[in-house]
Amino acid sequence: MLDSHPRLSCGEETHFLRELSTTVGRHWPLIATYGISREDWLARIRDLYEGFQADYLTRRGRQRWAEKDPTYTLILPFIDELFPHAQYIHLIRDAYDVVASFRDRWGYLSAARVARTEWARYVRTGRSFGATLPAERYREVRYERLVIEPEPTLRDLVSFLGETWDSAMLRFDEAPHDATERYERFTASRRRASGDERAVYRSRVGAGRQALDPALRLLVHRRAGGLLRELGYDA
Repeated sequence: MLDSHPRLSCGEETHFLRELSTTVGRHWPLIATYGISREDWLARIRDLYEGFQADYLTRRGRQRWAEKDPTYTLILPFIDELFPHAQYIHLIRDAYDVVASFRDRWGYLSAARVARTEWARYVRTGRSFGATLPAERYREVRYERLVIEPEPTLRDLVSFLGETWDSAMLRFDEAPHDATERYERFTASRRRASGDERAVYRSRVGAGRQALDPALRLLVHRRAGGLLRELGYDA
């Protein structure tokens, strides 16, 4: 949706910064032996990453880039060192639906791992980080509201980003995106299965509670139930 805005560019997940975050973490003693300061090393990473994003913006005729890698949730302090003026959008979704999505895309073991630890860990980490930022830099969005009320939700996000509204965001399925073929096939199959041909289909909201087997439902309830209740979901 953001990638459909004429000023914004949000490509595929690169995992680029996740890999490099270890160089200023547990691997820093190795890098330090080269006589490079931490500040200089961060500047080199920033220049490299911003450089390829700038080239990508030029090719697409856009002005601002975004990164949507969910694994970056665990390295947000590092990212904030690199980009101290960045804005963050934290998309939160019902744990049952997240686990069901992982099961369908990555298999049962991945779904069990998410139910056991990862959903709660990622949500808590993201919210804790957001609590340290001013309101103009961090915004939480519920997946359920996004798909049920896409226009008001997106208008709020555009305002948060300081951009002007463009209805092309509601027709994101009509625009070209640099997404992997696997993602395109998966999304298309989801839309066909739902019987809803709208760009924003709602069939997956709450689907996890019916689609998960009793073992996975119990695992979600036991390991994520408290946080679900805290967020206003039915645990």
